Amino acid sequence: MSTFTFTIIKPDAVRASNIGNILAMINKAGFRIVAMKYLKLSEQQAGQFYAVHAHRPFYSELVAFMSSGPIVTAVLEKEDAVASFRTLIGATNPAEAAEGTIRKLYAANVGENAVHGSDSDENAQIEANFFFSSLDRF
Repeated sequence: MSTFTFTIIKPDAVRASNIGNILAMINKAGFRIVAMKYLKLSEQQAGQFYAVHAHRPFYSELVAFMSSGPIVTAVLEKEDAVASFRTLIGATNPAEAAEGTIRKLYAANVGENAVHGSDSDENAQIEANFFFSSLDRF
């Protein structure tokens, strides 16, 4: 049964012109792109999206980074989408990411790690709903 996950191609990967490379990897891994947007978050919007991390020491830096340039957001469909996508993107720290994963190939460091991927079905729904209405999905 197909499920959904949510991703963001982060400002560092957009600045490095890796949108196409990352989307190609997503497609090759069997994900169907259900919705996609190219946009730039304001600091307020980034703060809202990452509010769950507001108590963590890296929150301000994360908000500043995520509002520093354009991003690509997408809803992806595949069987066991969340777990499959987490495997495709690799560990948060690219130095620890498996060979051939998105973060191993395109991330600079833990803070600028190229992509976001939902960590649960519940969070995928919450995160997708932040950026997309039901009218945006195919």
